[in-house]
Amino acid sequence: MVKRKLKKATQCRETNPVYKETNCCTVDAIISIDGRGQIVLPKDVREKADIKAGDKFTAISWKSDGKVCCISLIKADAFADTAKNILGPMLGDIVKQ
Repeated sequence: MVKRKLKKATQCRETNPVYKETNCCTVDAIISIDGRGQIVLPKDVREKADIKAGDKFTAISWKSDGKVCCISLIKADAFADTAKNILGPMLGDIVKQ
């Protein structure tokens, strides 16, 4: 079953142009979702990513063949900075017009 899940994740990675261009991603753990929809990130993963209680995340999903195949969690402050860097210049151009 684990091999099948990893195969699906690999297929998603191969069909997603964002992942095709990077080699930054690794499989750190396989996690489950409990009956309340909650997940537990293993301690070593939390430590490696410097995740602490109360941290906020942005959940971003990608679709392949009309179904969500990949979900990424990005720290909210890092996502906000990235959005500002990307959208800031575009908004500046719009305001100038």
